Amino acid sequence: MMPLTFANVGEENMIKKVGGNEQTRKFLESLGFVPGSTVTLVSDISGNVIVNVKESRVAVSKEMAQKIMI
Repeated sequence: MMPLTFANVGEENMIKKVGGNEQTRKFLESLGFVPGSTVTLVSDISGNVIVNVKESRVAVSKEMAQKIMI
């Protein structure tokens, strides 16, 4: 298991765990970051990432991306 920030661009991964406090987890889950769903890294700029998750493109800060384990 590793944070989303370590994924390669274009690589499809499965979300295994979403960490952080309860408020952070609920926020990420509302964006579609739930365990068992797939996520594809589109772009990585200084750790800030753009991903495809559940048919949507979402930008996530480096701090949030480190809480998403793949």
